[in-house]
Amino acid sequence: MSAAVPDLTACRIDSVDVHAFEVPTDGPDGTEQDGTLEWESTTMVLVRVHAGGRTGIGYTYGDVSVASFAESKLVGVVQGQSVASPSAVWHLMGRQIRNAGRPGVGAMAVSAVDVALWDLKARLLDLPLIHLLPAWHDRVPVYGSGGFTNYPLDRLTDQLGGWVEQGIPRVKLKTSRDPERDPQRLTAVRKAIGDEPEIFTDANGALGRKQALYWARRFHDEWDVRWFEEPVSSADLEGLRMLCERGPERLEIAAGEYAYTTRDFVNLVDGPAVDCLQADVTRCGGITGVLEAAGLAAAHHLDLSAHCAPAVSAHAFCAVRRLRHLEYFHDHVRLERLLFDGTLSPDGGALRPDTGRPGLGLEVKWPDAERYRVYGPRTT
Repeated sequence: MSAAVPDLTACRIDSVDVHAFEVPTDGPDGTEQDGTLEWESTTMVLVRVHAGGRTGIGYTYGDVSVASFAESKLVGVVQGQSVASPSAVWHLMGRQIRNAGRPGVGAMAVSAVDVALWDLKARLLDLPLIHLLPAWHDRVPVYGSGGFTNYPLDRLTDQLGGWVEQGIPRVKLKTSRDPERDPQRLTAVRKAIGDEPEIFTDANGALGRKQALYWARRFHDEWDVRWFEEPVSSADLEGLRMLCERGPERLEIAAGEYAYTTRDFVNLVDGPAVDCLQADVTRCGGITGVLEAAGLAAAHHLDLSAHCAPAVSAHAFCAVRRLRHLEYFHDHVRLERLLFDGTLSPDGGALRPDTGRPGLGLEVKWPDAERYRVYGPRTT
């Protein structure tokens, strides 16, 4: 890498372009299910920012409407801004979307642009993103995540058992769509992976409070489950607190993947309503948002776990002091490998950012991506 450090203060963003790609799932009959949702595809909204002859990329997962929101509300405010301070541009974007809608689609659009701004700055400095960020770690532990509720038992056990064979010591399955089927599913998983690996569960908010407490105790006592994610809706803060207080001591209650603003995180740590906080870099305001959530978690003596988007999260969460782990989610792993060169594979149960490549280390495989395009101009 070059020893010369360019002066970024005069370097301005030339242009921004926005794209979206919709990739069908590979689940049974083309669908995947969790406790509360069924889907047939996953959509990535990709943002590119250009300055100084380099291009930074960022992305989020959501509806194609995120792409049109980014184009209509954010491109104008980002163009012409300095590349030196992504966080300053993040603040401007937050002000710009105040009346258009900050949580949800707005936060996801900001997240994609913010990641692209950080990637661009790192590329202009010829640094891997991890070396631009205030890194505490050089790798992020992962847990294998998938185990959809409509998987037949053989696919469920093959998937989770395959992660354990790769050296990943913790795996997660979706539960609670049909709670009475979960004992058979958990028994099959525990038999397939053995006694040592940890089992995590995720209800995606499917249960009521007392129902969740009942299953929390059974999950822990019968299958040694250590993690129960969104047993009730993440909006039910009182229910989450009740489960933290009354559930088994070794079973942690987790939520935070739907935290879009700093206030959302404050609500979860106040009490607290979780034993371990989660954050999604593609929803919470990008890398700048993760840094805010990380400080908040540390101040409340809570660990922070990364929700999905492994290609970005592997860099971003190295800057989290109280890092727990990263969700190595089947859909996102599959999609990122389809659309990017430079994705990472677990080694020893962790993702280690590639320090030999600038920025996130990703390059879009445009010929492969074009077949999935649902928004934006074709790129040659």
